[in-house]
Amino acid sequence: MSAYLIKPSRFLDLQPPMIRLEEITIIDAPIQRCFDLSRSVEVHLLSNIHSGEQALATAGITSGLVGLSQQVTWRARHFGVWQNLTSKTTALESPAYFQVTMIRGIFRFMQADHWFRTLPTGETELRDDFRIAAPLPLLGLLSEALFLRRYMLSLLRERNAVIKQIAESSQWQIYLPMNSEPHYSANQ
Repeated sequence: MSAYLIKPSRFLDLQPPMIRLEEITIIDAPIQRCFDLSRSVEVHLLSNIHSGEQALATAGITSGLVGLSQQVTWRARHFGVWQNLTSKTTALESPAYFQVTMIRGIFRFMQADHWFRTLPTGETELRDDFRIAAPLPLLGLLSEALFLRRYMLSLLRERNAVIKQIAESSQWQIYLPMNSEPHYSANQ
């Protein structure tokens, strides 16, 4: 009598479809300014103005700089549908790194790591590692291949362009409190 080892289907071994985006943006501004602008609710809203995005008071903060363990519920129109997404800052090491994780929303998974480092030129490198899983596993591969990857990369690039524009101009003073730590000065 022969023994047969039955392997589970390869389909069962597959991880859920996941998009991974990496983006690097060079900003001619100090690292702390770039780090703080990246955590600003107002700057985030400005970078998503086309979708009518709002920070809702239903959970967490609605203005200022998002800190460790704080939540923000965002409401925006994407793909023609109004959606709510609640994110939480799950790691933060000022001014080098923070992580934001979706805790409620349409996607099966969404997490973004934001890394900052000062370059020898004095500029700041912002490196984003963004991971997202489509809401429906069966349609995930198709939707990711057709439009979700491009759409999310476009949003990420738009966000970073707004951060860069504000950080490199005097506009940053509108969004960062002058009386908070670290103390900001006009030439910082």
